[in-house]
Amino acid sequence: MHGRPRKTLKPEDEAASAAKAEKLQALQSQFLSNHHDRNYSKEALDLNVKLLEINPESYTAWNYRKLAVQHKLADTDSDHDSAKSVLDEELRVVETALRQNFKSYGAWYHRKWVLSKGHSSIDHELRLLDQFQKADSRNFHAWGYRRFVAALMNRSEEDELNYTTDMINNNFSNYSAWHNRSILLSSLLERKVQGFFPKQKALNDEYELVHQAIFTDPDDQSGWFYYIWLLDQTMKIDAPQLISSWPAHGSDVILSRDRCHGDIALSQFHSFRTDSGTFPLILYFSQAVEGVSSATVTVESSFCANNDLIWKPLSTNNSSKAKVWITQVKFPNNRLQTSEAYPVEISIGHSKGIISSSGFHFSYHTQIAFKVCVQSFEKETDKERNEEKISWKDDNFHNYETKSQERSPVASFDRLTISGNHEPTNSEWRTETIASEILLFRELLSEITCKIGKLTLARLLRAHDALLSQSNNKMVHFEEVLTLYADLTKLDPFHSWYYKDEYSLVLLEQVISNWESLLRHCCHYRDLTLSPLGSFVCLRLNNLSLSRIGSIDKLLWVQMLDLSHNELRSIEGLEALQILSCLNLSYNKLGSFTALGPLRLLKSLKVLDVSYNELGSHSIDTTRYLCPSPLSHREENGGNSHEIVTGVDNATKSWDAFLILEGLDLKQLDISGNAIADEQFRSFLVRSLPTLKWLDGELLHRS
Repeated sequence: MHGRPRKTLKPEDEAASAAKAEKLQALQSQFLSNHHDRNYSKEALDLNVKLLEINPESYTAWNYRKLAVQHKLADTDSDHDSAKSVLDEELRVVETALRQNFKSYGAWYHRKWVLSKGHSSIDHELRLLDQFQKADSRNFHAWGYRRFVAALMNRSEEDELNYTTDMINNNFSNYSAWHNRSILLSSLLERKVQGFFPKQKALNDEYELVHQAIFTDPDDQSGWFYYIWLLDQTMKIDAPQLISSWPAHGSDVILSRDRCHGDIALSQFHSFRTDSGTFPLILYFSQAVEGVSSATVTVESSFCANNDLIWKPLSTNNSSKAKVWITQVKFPNNRLQTSEAYPVEISIGHSKGIISSSGFHFSYHTQIAFKVCVQSFEKETDKERNEEKISWKDDNFHNYETKSQERSPVASFDRLTISGNHEPTNSEWRTETIASEILLFRELLSEITCKIGKLTLARLLRAHDALLSQSNNKMVHFEEVLTLYADLTKLDPFHSWYYKDEYSLVLLEQVISNWESLLRHCCHYRDLTLSPLGSFVCLRLNNLSLSRIGSIDKLLWVQMLDLSHNELRSIEGLEALQILSCLNLSYNKLGSFTALGPLRLLKSLKVLDVSYNELGSHSIDTTRYLCPSPLSHREENGGNSHEIVTGVDNATKSWDAFLILEGLDLKQLDISGNAIADEQFRSFLVRSLPTLKWLDGELLHRS
């Protein structure tokens, strides 16, 4: 059993164990011979039974019995009684094995397989389950089998829910019963069964039940886990929602092909410089969806046709479902007047087709409206383009005016949300329920010290802030939440990284929760007219001890981001920042180029600093490659891909780097201070990144 230390065997126990092993080995040898010869005689099957009595976990032995059953059924010529006799014998064998070990996966699966044949009575099954559940009421194998039997018997989910109530009342520490209850209740709520819709009454009853368990024994985790699931049911909205976009609703976007100049500084949050003559439209949903296309999203403008737009999911694992979807809009400059602002309207939800992973349709008719104009500015010379570089030193940044009249790039979408396009379902009930639960658990924690209690209170406070922020854009409880996570880090050091991640997410939520707080982290980069990449604001989230990045949906406008001097081990989520041009990840804890995977999708990225991380300090997982080089699987690679990578003595350490960086149009890269950054690797980078001008602060002189 879990958590029980092994004991040294006595000499007589060792002798018995050795004898059992010898007997098992002999049976195993005879059984495998029968299996190989397809011998399904009575003697062979009896030997198989003896083997299963000693070792009910032998999957091969159970699979052999399945083959034997199929062989016998084929000889019965559809005789129901004969088939029933064969299958009933199998049920007896399984029952005998389960009495030896009632947690045998193979035995329970074999019993399911036998019953699925349809010739056996299921009347005995619930009585058998009662016997096993009396022996161990938390046996999750038995509970899983009970769900299978209940479905065969067409037993109502309401009756099964009542059964879990009885089992929980007998023993609050029955985790399997709580788990089964969550499965049943999820189905009843989803099907909107009478008495479970609307869900407020049903969930209120569940809170009362789980309170009894938690307050009876706060140290038992069974009720706590169910409570966390219950909190999720309270907060979640089944249908996917559109929670952010770029360009933002109500914004005026200024586009340029050339270097920004002059009074463009007045619109730094809404300007975008592009070399490609296109700009992205980004839609950010509350959950992963599929079905985003020109049929389900309509874009109306005077310069592009909706049917020409191709929407793609932003996914690091090539999934057809994603939270973030993007399309590129072309700007034919010869048709646009630089003095005009051209309106664009995006309409979503007018037709069905956008569906979440759980099968719910996007059903909110939402419109996003913004204006774009194209500005022509002074072109930079080739010499300027080559010789200028971005420096991340503090003296190159100047604080943004906190009293700026610039329109917030995030508040505009908040206004769209408040306008009623998103259904405020049960929001008042949610707020009242969460507030009541907060008071209850504050009272509990004033009397005891409980790690999972502190964690639950932190989640309740965050849920309450999420509900309140829909109207006031403020996080009322963030300081208390940060204190709770800091306490948990000390109380439970084994899970300290989890608490640090949660701490980081809350801290970021606070930073971008309102315009005033956000501006305190926004800076001008040096003289804006000298910037080689445009005149945008840098969001500086450095020196915050962040171990995880969150709130990405509020950062789609960011083009220059400083995440240096943190504790990041991953940059998951950054792939959504499709207009990001400059990124500083120096002085973090990134251990491999695999951790930089989201960079592959950042096609606007020009400047990257990953210096002083842990790249090359950890072994590379090459088991995911099915051949000596992953490059041979990639049709998009050019003919010189093998030559570029195999030019390095230890080519394996360059695979991940090549696969991450190959599609980027980087002008500047800093990788010094990493274990991988030797001269050979620098040479590899120069060969594999033809657009690179600056490497580790040095201007490259290509032949």
